[in-house]
Amino acid sequence: MDILYPLCRLCRQFTDCLPTLLFSLFRCHLQEGGQSTIQRHSFIRMSKLPDVRGRITYISSRTKQENLYAVYETTDRPYWTELAKCNQQEFQKSGTEGKCIEARGFIIALPESFPNLYDPDKLLQLFTDRFKEKYDVECVSALHHNKRKTNYHIHLIFSERKLLPEPIEKTATRNMFYAENGKRVRTKKEILDENGNIRKCCKIVKKGEVYERNLFTTKNKLFKQENFVDEVKHFYTDLINLLVKDDKEKLHVFDSSGLYLATKKIGKNNPKAEQIQTDNENRMRWNREVDRAIVSGVPETEIQQIKKEYITDHIKESIDIFGSEPERYGNIIMTAVAALTLLISKVLQKARELSAKIFQTELIPSSLPKQEKITLKEPIPNSSKQKHELQSKTQATEQEISNIPPKPVMSAEAVAYPKLLKIYKELNRQNGIIFDAERERNNLEIERDSLKGLAKLTKKGQLQSRIDRKNEEIDLLKVGLSGIVKRYGFQNVHDFYKTLAISKTANAEYRDKAERWVEKYGENTGRQEKESVYRRLQKHQRGKTDGQTKQTSKSRDRGAR
Repeated sequence: MDILYPLCRLCRQFTDCLPTLLFSLFRCHLQEGGQSTIQRHSFIRMSKLPDVRGRITYISSRTKQENLYAVYETTDRPYWTELAKCNQQEFQKSGTEGKCIEARGFIIALPESFPNLYDPDKLLQLFTDRFKEKYDVECVSALHHNKRKTNYHIHLIFSERKLLPEPIEKTATRNMFYAENGKRVRTKKEILDENGNIRKCCKIVKKGEVYERNLFTTKNKLFKQENFVDEVKHFYTDLINLLVKDDKEKLHVFDSSGLYLATKKIGKNNPKAEQIQTDNENRMRWNREVDRAIVSGVPETEIQQIKKEYITDHIKESIDIFGSEPERYGNIIMTAVAALTLLISKVLQKARELSAKIFQTELIPSSLPKQEKITLKEPIPNSSKQKHELQSKTQATEQEISNIPPKPVMSAEAVAYPKLLKIYKELNRQNGIIFDAERERNNLEIERDSLKGLAKLTKKGQLQSRIDRKNEEIDLLKVGLSGIVKRYGFQNVHDFYKTLAISKTANAEYRDKAERWVEKYGENTGRQEKESVYRRLQKHQRGKTDGQTKQTSKSRDRGAR
């Protein structure tokens, strides 16, 4: 007994931590490559440049950049000096607070195979010229690697203004007076000091002199619109996907307005690494719940509504009230996850009740006796007459058979449907297991909350440990649900369902075309097969008769001798 007690205790501890061990092993498997052929998100970020000349010097200087491969400019450097001057003048006129935006720039991350595939100068020129052709603005760009040579990227700076064909000059019709802040004043007295001299930084523009000279147009409003960055992301992502040789390196743009939440990359030596990691785990929990909601049949509009009400709107309210406090973000996401989980359970419960009703009403075993098949022997037709009829039919139908169009061929989407259907069934089977596990967890919680008296002190801890183990099991099953589609090369369940819908439509169209083709031309093809068989029989019979005649002729020759 002294030996058995520690063994039983050890076994109980092992069973308590088993789900946690399995969960960690599964996560390690995914990190080591358990997810096959998962597409990466493209990284393209825009920034505002208050000092465009300094930024151009920084990205194009070999003394400031250790791994600079190429620099490309669509115009001369004095252009950017004049552009900065123009922007500063317009900013002073507007009286706006803050910093003047002289230009804008993009950072475009490239696949790591590009240094071995393309010449840096030609690659940079291609990306820059494509941008200039699309938006008709001047650019300057540089191609870099980071210090560890793990990030191959382009810095592209572009102007928000266009150069006018001819400068617009304004001439003073009378003397004009300007104060220290550059604003115009009415009289000369306003710029004089106590001694009657012009104060420093004040100036007078005499009559007939040019007081304003515009070289550029106004700023293009397109570059300030919210959808501009997404447009550029899709533009450059498509260009990158055209250049990659390996399909595994193809990129896609993350849809921030979609159902899922994007995770953040944790840089090296980031002081907020732990906070970002926690935030990413909460985001992944929401994404897994979205996957399960789609499999469960929850409409996308309802998922989007929950995301807006419980995440987007709550974050805006939190920022307005408390300011930027990232630690509140986790509670907001977990509230949204709970709301989505409740909606999923309601949808699945209704679906199971409906399927049970259909099973009881429609699936009734038939008690009707089977009809016996009566076979009648048909009279054997005359063989010579049948041959004559077949010969006449062959000549009549040769012209019809030659006009038969080819049978419809299955497209690649239609061919993939059986495999996608198998994945669909696997998802539903996994979702059913999760639903059963959640129902068991809920029953345990009801039992725990209904405890009274002494049982509340003795059984509550035991039930709570069972609930915790069940929660870990449910988390593991949800990770497995999202991992099913990733194992087959899909980014998420939403992408899989879109592909399944396209494949299902293509398969149905093929079957419809094939059935119509069989109804219209199936008889002629049957005739063609019968006639080909008949011709082969004729050749076989002719061969037999020729062989018999040869043998009889040989025997006659021998008898004559």
